Amino acid sequence: MQADLKTHRITCYKCMRPSSTCICKHISPFQTKTRFIILMHPKEYKKEKNGTGHMTNLQLENSEIIVGIDFTNNKRVNDILTNEKSAFLLYPGKDNFNLSIRKSSEINFFMGDTPHIFILDGTWPCARKMLKLSKNLQKLKRVSFDNKIKSKFIIKQQPESLCLSTIESVYTVLNLLKEGNVEQCETKNFLIPFEKMIDYQLDYILNPNSKNYCPKANREISPKNIYKTNTQRNTVFEQEEINY
Repeated sequence: MQADLKTHRITCYKCMRPSSTCICKHISPFQTKTRFIILMHPKEYKKEKNGTGHMTNLQLENSEIIVGIDFTNNKRVNDILTNEKSAFLLYPGKDNFNLSIRKSSEINFFMGDTPHIFILDGTWPCARKMLKLSKNLQKLKRVSFDNKIKSKFIIKQQPESLCLSTIESVYTVLNLLKEGNVEQCETKNFLIPFEKMIDYQLDYILNPNSKNYCPKANREISPKNIYKTNTQRNTVFEQEEINY
């Protein structure tokens, strides 16, 4: 740890948060058969304090982060695609494999014993651009799921509840892979660091004793209850095709 020159606060360089709101004690990394490759947009990389891609990486031993926009010629990405037969992209598509509606045997057969799942970590416009530019990712088989949970990321205004954070998306995928007998990991505490981060953020802006107290926030921050109809809430990302 070292002093932040701008704010004179001590920063934890593991979770990238101020020491006063460090979430490292809530991090409980565990092993999975699935390897998660988090393709992080540079803009998301700069949001280290609130970015859930970094948090996801801390929670999963079998994961990694690769920062970039166009991964067409990325050596690490191409090495994975060359050496791993079971590689997938978590993203909606015309012929995507929906984990939520498949039988256990179908999931097991389709995903294989050691699947590698690529995740685009960024805002929807950024993720769309990443896929549009990355010719190698366009060729991957896509997996998706029917989102049945509301995002807990209430400090971030997303357009609809199907827009889950990266860590919430991975949590959902892991549970579906468990149902498909691909995974046997325990996910009960997986979201605790994320939930603690939200608690810290809310206290930061809602606590009258905080120097960053924001009275208006009480009216502006609310649970994710107002979204599109249920028939439109059926994938982790917005149902919109990419124009290549």
